[in-house]
Amino acid sequence: MTAGRSEQRPTATDGHSEVSAPAAAVVVREVTAADFPQWAPLWAGYNTFYEREVPDAVTQATWSRFFDPAEPVHALVAEQDGRLLGLVHYLFHRATAMIEMNCYLADLFTNEAARGKGIGKRLIEAVYDRARLAGCSRVYWQTHETNAVAQVLYNKVAERSGFIVYRQQLQP
Repeated sequence: MTAGRSEQRPTATDGHSEVSAPAAAVVVREVTAADFPQWAPLWAGYNTFYEREVPDAVTQATWSRFFDPAEPVHALVAEQDGRLLGLVHYLFHRATAMIEMNCYLADLFTNEAARGKGIGKRLIEAVYDRARLAGCSRVYWQTHETNAVAQVLYNKVAERSGFIVYRQQLQP
């Protein structure tokens, strides 16, 4: 199909062709309060992918942080035809090795139908743009070592740092 032309296909009822409008462009934008019903399943999908259970209180706190100007946590979504296709969460913070702020890309997820269509790359690039505007000198993130599909994209849009992440859960 040539770009800009409508696709004709037979209808189920009469066998005649109908003209369908081309799909709307994907828009990457800041999340809004009205997005919660579509954001929540994406968030749940992300957490399921990483085999973690996030209590509802954490989901609600995470959601509210996106709208609190005192919080450094931000969210963008990819939308097409009124449907959310993906999300990215990121935060700005200081570091000891540089003067400029850093940006940590915390979460990136696209629904299954959107995979392989450049949505993840668009979300990452939107974070790069927001980080530049905020005066950051670096955007970084981590992924699980088994997430080979995502690493194909990440190897195209960033350099692998070689650092290994350690963590220790603390008890109160």
